[in-house]
Amino acid sequence: MRILEASGLVKAYGRQRALDGFTLEVAAGEIVGLVGRNGAGKTTFVEVVAGLVRPEAGRVLVCGADALARTRAARALTGFSPQETALYPAATVAEHLRLFGALAGLRGPELRRAVDDIAGRMDLADVGGKPAGLLSGGQRKRTQAATALIAERPLLLLDEPTVGADPATRARLLAVVTDRAAAGAAVVYTTHYLPELAELRATVAVAQAGRIIARGTLGELSLDHVNALLVAEEAGEEDGDGAAAA
Repeated sequence: MRILEASGLVKAYGRQRALDGFTLEVAAGEIVGLVGRNGAGKTTFVEVVAGLVRPEAGRVLVCGADALARTRAARALTGFSPQETALYPAATVAEHLRLFGALAGLRGPELRRAVDDIAGRMDLADVGGKPAGLLSGGQRKRTQAATALIAERPLLLLDEPTVGADPATRARLLAVVTDRAAAGAAVVYTTHYLPELAELRATVAVAQAGRIIARGTLGELSLDHVNALLVAEEAGEEDGDGAAAA
């Protein structure tokens, strides 16, 4: 069963096309590692699916619902962790979790159980009463991820969630993501850390100049091959042949 179906997405910023026919499908239980150099269109794609950016053309379906026409309905099916940390400095970790859990429709005992569960899974139980502005870098990363993971939604969008994270934070996040996929969630996981994809048993989608140029399992696309594609893209840009995307 396909949870996410995105096809023919086009998004331009002035004369620059961030997405240029971007197409990607993700099935239930599948983790797709979305890789590519900065400017390949990864973040723009995730923001389109999350309903934060409106494309000029293309289609996005989440569990069969038109995410461009029914943005609110699609958001209710999606957990999203953006690339940049987006926490309220004065709000505590527990307040963030309760807020995002409530926004996801959790109430009463169900909300309390979800907060306790994700706080334990992400090693946040001991800092629940601490304001986000006073957290360490790893604690902020774990809190941000927890806000996306607190509700068990069918689609997870995680945009470089481990950039700058310590090994313990990375290990906890990968474990939770693996469990969510095993429970049936579809995951789009953008990263520059290619070994993480092997740990996640992810399939790979390589983005370049606003579109997917290679897609397959790790058996079909080895990490060496993915690296070679990225190196070739970089060389093309240095020679003036590559196209950058926002």
